[in-house]
Amino acid sequence: MSRNQPPKIAIVAGEHSGDLLGAGLMQAIAKRHPNATFIGVGGPLMAEQGMNSFFAMDDLAVMGIAEVFQQLPKLLKHRKNLVNYLISEQPDVMIGIDAPDFNLTVEARLKKAGISTIHYVSPSVWAWREGRIKGIKKAVDHVLCLLPFEKDFYDRHQLPATFVGHPLADDIPMQWQQTEARNELELEPDVTYLAILPGSRKGEIARMAPIFLKVANKLAKKYPELRFVAPMISEARATQLQELVDQYSPDLNIALPVGESRKVMAAANYLLLTSGTVALEALLIKRPMVVAYRFHWLSYQIIKRLFHAPFFSLPNLLAGKEIVPELAQSEASEEAIEQALVQLIEQDNQPLLEQFTNLHQQLKVSASEKAADVVESFL
Repeated sequence: MSRNQPPKIAIVAGEHSGDLLGAGLMQAIAKRHPNATFIGVGGPLMAEQGMNSFFAMDDLAVMGIAEVFQQLPKLLKHRKNLVNYLISEQPDVMIGIDAPDFNLTVEARLKKAGISTIHYVSPSVWAWREGRIKGIKKAVDHVLCLLPFEKDFYDRHQLPATFVGHPLADDIPMQWQQTEARNELELEPDVTYLAILPGSRKGEIARMAPIFLKVANKLAKKYPELRFVAPMISEARATQLQELVDQYSPDLNIALPVGESRKVMAAANYLLLTSGTVALEALLIKRPMVVAYRFHWLSYQIIKRLFHAPFFSLPNLLAGKEIVPELAQSEASEEAIEQALVQLIEQDNQPLLEQFTNLHQQLKVSASEKAADVVESFL
């Protein structure tokens, strides 16, 4: 970039959480460089900040090994066309946000072509497939880490990395009042709510919602005063879940608000959710939770042979010990999930909420600004 030219920055995000990170980063960069141009792939939040996506971000939001195989021809075509486009555009720097199986290959080809590359959100090399660090070093000039223990891993492998914290820790208040959230959602003020979050993708909901709804049925009989609410990411997913409610729990009284997942979590007393970013949101909102997940059977056969981390949910990984119940695959049975929720309902959760507050403080370090500092060093 010459001194008279505004920076041209490529960003490629792979799913909703990446869109959130990308939008925050774009906003922080635009404060410093109001005339900066952004190219690449992003979702609606990045579009609001000026990204004209090269193809639909949802095409990259494929989770699980078996599912990726089904979409492989489309993904390979997208990758080839994107690499050619970015090399022709010659951005000052390329930032790949998460989606490591897609982005690291793109970054490697751009780096080989002389374009600086940053990877935002460390791949879970500390958890499985540690040998990938060699490929990451070939593809990436710098890694932006969301979690404090990740930087130590890259330091050991001599790859420049910066702990930037998590933007969600900056966005979510330290105290989110339950009463306020209930008023805004028009939920009953004086009852106990269990929020059910079976995922944001169609396949996740198809796998997890039947189990979650059957558990809700049992809890409704055990605790007649308990109310249920399940926030959905879109009208399409709300329709999908309503059909599953009609099939598995026709007598269950459950609200299905759209686009209000964080507010619903703040309004709830307890949470039943899938693994992923939503578990971190739950920690930051500081509500007791049970985390349960079932993978596609083929994905799980591969994952269980390669995964080496002691936990799979972010609250436990951050704490370095099990502070929330996490149940995977066969362990995620109706009986086990119900038992874990009953224990949450019956126990004093104040010590757990204090641990959540401590972890929130560790992650709240102005992530988008710190990430923009690193990008600035490459311009």
